[in-house]
Amino acid sequence: MDISVTREEMLKTMARVQGIIERKSNMPILSTVLLNASGEKASISATDLELGFRETISARVNEEGSITLPGRKFFEILKETKKDEINLKEIENRRVIISDGMARFDLAFHSPEDYPQIVEPSEIKNINVSGQLLSEMISKTIYAVSTEEAGYKLSGVFLHPSKNSQAGLPLLSMVATDGHRLSLMETFIADIEDLNIKEGIMIPRKGMAEIGKLAAEWEFIQLGVQEKLFQAKTKDATLVIRLLDGRFPDYRAVMPAVTETSKIEMPRSALLEAMKRTVILCDDRYRTVRITLDGETMEVYSTNPDLGEAKENLKVNYTGKRLEVGFNPRYFIEALQPMISETVTLGFVDNTKPCIITGEADKGFTGLIMPMRL
Repeated sequence: MDISVTREEMLKTMARVQGIIERKSNMPILSTVLLNASGEKASISATDLELGFRETISARVNEEGSITLPGRKFFEILKETKKDEINLKEIENRRVIISDGMARFDLAFHSPEDYPQIVEPSEIKNINVSGQLLSEMISKTIYAVSTEEAGYKLSGVFLHPSKNSQAGLPLLSMVATDGHRLSLMETFIADIEDLNIKEGIMIPRKGMAEIGKLAAEWEFIQLGVQEKLFQAKTKDATLVIRLLDGRFPDYRAVMPAVTETSKIEMPRSALLEAMKRTVILCDDRYRTVRITLDGETMEVYSTNPDLGEAKENLKVNYTGKRLEVGFNPRYFIEALQPMISETVTLGFVDNTKPCIITGEADKGFTGLIMPMRL
C-alpha cells in the first residue's frame, strides 16, 4: 500500500476513533485501526467488538492495500507533524513508513487479515434526525447512566416511541437512570415509527457518547435498527453498536404527579454556582448537601467534619411548608450544566420524594434527583 492523504482530514477521523479503540485489552489488535485504500478513497475502521466505526476520506492512492496502525500512536504522530500531506507506504516485513517530508516514522503493524470484521446491518430502514437535536437529547440524558458494573440493566440509554398526551404527536423518548437520578428527553420525530423500536432499545453508554460526537458535527444523522444492531450514519461515516439485552425499569412509576409538587422558580446559574461551591467540601464519605426551603429563602449547606462547613442562601418564591432535604450536589451540577434555560423550575414533595427539574427553554427535558438521608 502506498497512499497520500490530507493531514487535517486524517487527524479528524483519528480523533473520532480515540473513544472506541481499546487502551487495555487481551486482544492487542483492538488497539489498532484498519486502513484500507482503493480507488481514490481510504477507509479507517475501529472496533472494540461492541462498537464498530468506519469513515472514508479522500486519498491519492499510488498502490492499493490494507494495513493496521496503532490507533493512539498514529493519532499522536498526526498531531505533531506539521505538513499538509501525509504519506503512508508499506514496506517488507509488515512495516509502514509514515512521512510528511520532514519527519519519518517506521512502524510495525499486525496482519490486516486478523482485524475483526465490522458487521453492518443490510437492507436497513433509516430515518433522518437533526444532528443538533440528537446531540442535545444525548447531552441531557447520558450523564444519568449507571457506571457501576453491577448495574447492567441501567448501563445504557433507553429509547422508545411515545405520543404527546395532548396533540398525539409521535415522540422519541430517551431516558437514563442509575437508580439515584433520572434524565428524560421527549422530542417530536415525525417518522419515529419507522425506526423499529416499538418495544424500546437500550444503547450502551459508550455507544451513545460516540453517536453524540457524530451528531455534534453533522447537520443530519441517519438512524436505523436491525435486530440487535443500531446504526448511525453520515455522508462518509458509519457507526454500528451492539444493543444491550434486558428490560429497562418502569421509570414513570417513580415520577411524582405534577399536582403533588410544590414548585419554585430560580435562576439556573445561581443554583448551579451554589452547588459548585458547596460541593468543594464534599468527599466520598460526606457527599450530601442539605437544602432548606423556608419562605423566600433556599439555604444550601454542606458539612465535612474533617474540613468544615459551607452555607449559601438563595432567594426563591417558595410557598409550601418548611422543608429540609438532602441531595448529592454533583447530581444537580450534572443535570443543570447541559440545560439552556435561564430560569429553572424545581418541584418538591417532601424529604422522601425526588426533586423534579425542568426549564422552559429545555423543552421535553425532565430531570429527577432522589433525596439522601441527612
